[in-house]
Amino acid sequence: MEVKKAVIPAAGLGTRFLPATKAQPKEMLPIVDTPTIQYIVEEAVMSGIEDLIIVTGRHKRAIEDHFDKHLELELALERKGKHGMLETVQDISNLINVHYVRQKEAKGLGHAILCAKTFVGNEPFAVLLGDDIVRAKKPVTKQLIEAFAEKQTTVIGVQEVEDEVVHKYGIVDYSSSDEDLYKIRNLVEKPSLEEAPSNIAILGRYIITPEIFDILEDTPPGKGNEIQLTDALQTLMEQEEMYAQAFSGKRYDIGNKLGFLEATVEFALARDDIREDFKKYLIEFLQQDTDMLEEIAVAE
Repeated sequence: MEVKKAVIPAAGLGTRFLPATKAQPKEMLPIVDTPTIQYIVEEAVMSGIEDLIIVTGRHKRAIEDHFDKHLELELALERKGKHGMLETVQDISNLINVHYVRQKEAKGLGHAILCAKTFVGNEPFAVLLGDDIVRAKKPVTKQLIEAFAEKQTTVIGVQEVEDEVVHKYGIVDYSSSDEDLYKIRNLVEKPSLEEAPSNIAILGRYIITPEIFDILEDTPPGKGNEIQLTDALQTLMEQEEMYAQAFSGKRYDIGNKLGFLEATVEFALARDDIREDFKKYLIEFLQQDTDMLEEIAVAE
């Protein structure tokens, strides 16, 4: 079985980025000049995904508009001779065939994925969560697809995390490992450091077999009175083996403000068009008097 379809859940309210997300989707917040969700879609495309569904919610129309054609804008750019910008705009709408389904109620990640059942059908599929962006030579989803091609069963993307943040993640309990591929024995949701079976954390990328849908339909609400994907995966493990692929690449947790700022700075420094000017600004700023920095802190 090949993995050619992907699901991107994007129905969350983005409360951690209020007030910026009061009137716009958190997935449209830009890193430099590119919405975060575009990085996720590009990863899917570079991984060989051919069909993509984005699970949206209320007030998420901007996502659909972003990946749609904008004829008026294209004509205006063409008339003004801004061919580089025109090509950029056209490339966005031509990235991939994007479908949409609305999650009408906020019932959790598991329910959001269940909303894509008709689209996915009886095929294995990728899930890419928008809170994690990874810069890697080989896209993370492609790394997981290659592991799936070998094992033909559900594969979860993971990385090691520091002890002090173990309690923020789902943690993998594994029975054996083959280099970077772990055979999963159990999944523990946000354990204390003392209770954690490892520091191998689940980080927002999955290849899942279609059997998950029947399980999700029968999964009762769990933590937060929501249908949890982790609970359904636990049940799926009773039916099939499950693996965790430790992927390579620099991960940015853009679900929190610090991670978002780190990504913004590092992505800007990787850009040929602004790298030198931005680097010069940062150096000059950091070399300014400590008194000035203290004044900013007081003003805040």
